[in-house]
Amino acid sequence: MLKISQLDVSIGSVAILRGVSLELPTGVMAGLIGRNGAGKTTLMRSVMGLLKPRAGRVEFDGADLGRIPPHRRAHAGIGYMPEDRRLIPELTVEENILAPAWAVGSHDGRGRLKKIYAMIPELEPFAPRQALQLSGGQQKLAALGRALMCGTKLLLLDEPFEGVAPVLAQRIADVVAALKNEGLSVIVSESDLQHSTRMLDTVFRIERGEVTQMPLTKAHQT
Repeated sequence: MLKISQLDVSIGSVAILRGVSLELPTGVMAGLIGRNGAGKTTLMRSVMGLLKPRAGRVEFDGADLGRIPPHRRAHAGIGYMPEDRRLIPELTVEENILAPAWAVGSHDGRGRLKKIYAMIPELEPFAPRQALQLSGGQQKLAALGRALMCGTKLLLLDEPFEGVAPVLAQRIADVVAALKNEGLSVIVSESDLQHSTRMLDTVFRIERGEVTQMPLTKAHQT
């Protein structure tokens, strides 16, 4: 489903990704493991079209994403949860979740919203609150719900457990693990495997902008 080939990405004059290649089949949940600054966020932002590669190719469902403007990638079924959540503080939780559907002109936003509330029931009581009234962990759940609005095929979750209280981090892990039942392909970035070890099918380790695939047994030992 997702195929990245020899991707080079720089920010200014600094090379961040160097010849990155990976493949993520349909329905597979992968970890993208690396220290801060290793290039995890850059890789996800490149898939979303927020950073332009110097070289290489990103394909999704056989289509060259380089030919699809960033604002059109949600139409392809790709959802992105940034590390810093990026909720619109003045909007309600429900409005934040629906925003991607409004942006792409979807006519099934309300139907999709019901499915998201079924997957993350605790979001519905928060629906009328402004996003700025939520705790950090609650905002992470809302950002996950927003990613699911358009992420019907592929989800990119950037550090979903970072800076969250242990109880809410476990709840987010449970929600993400349950996405396997939805047939989604998922990439979860983390600095280690503390929260995601039980849910992953495969692990990619990123170091100094280069990606290698690791056997799960070896990844769990590192």
